[in-house]
Amino acid sequence: MNFQRKASSRLFLANKRSKVLLENNNIRLRAVEPEDLDLLYAWENNSALWDVGNTRNPYSKFILKQYISQCDQDIYESKQLRLMIVSVKTGDTVGTVDLFDLDIHHSRIALGLFVDAAFQGNGFARESLKLVEDYIFGYLKINQLYCHISTDNKASINMFEQENFEKSCLLKQWIKTVNGFEDIILFQQFRDSYLQNK
Repeated sequence: MNFQRKASSRLFLANKRSKVLLENNNIRLRAVEPEDLDLLYAWENNSALWDVGNTRNPYSKFILKQYISQCDQDIYESKQLRLMIVSVKTGDTVGTVDLFDLDIHHSRIALGLFVDAAFQGNGFARESLKLVEDYIFGYLKINQLYCHISTDNKASINMFEQENFEKSCLLKQWIKTVNGFEDIILFQQFRDSYLQNK
């Protein structure tokens, strides 16, 4: 009986010290669920957004169902992770976080953030970025988080600069769009810098 009391005390202390990952008072980043199918179908098939990502053609519901069914793989196994951004206040799913191109040897991973136009301007992207940084640098201990931002995307450039991402280089004519080629900026955040500025 005494042993059980001590063991449960240790467990309680460990849980009390542990930081809750991927959520704060305003948002929660959660795994993709089958119920997200219609939302993902709408977002992935919105051709106005294709230039921002690497989408070249529509996705069927069948393909998206298969994708969702495979989202249970570990990030180290699949080299990617999609998280849904949920407003704690309303319960609405407002966007996605994509972590992809995980390179374990070089300890880096790419980031993509999307917030639906109906929910933009509420700080969801910035709060998602902060939670992702805590997860990548604090929990997974990955050295580098990076992203490509079009030079036309002033709001994202401003956010990443304010979050102390380094503007590493300009990649000229990197993205082909319906209006021609666009330049992008490579933004990088490093674990040491993040932990120093936190």
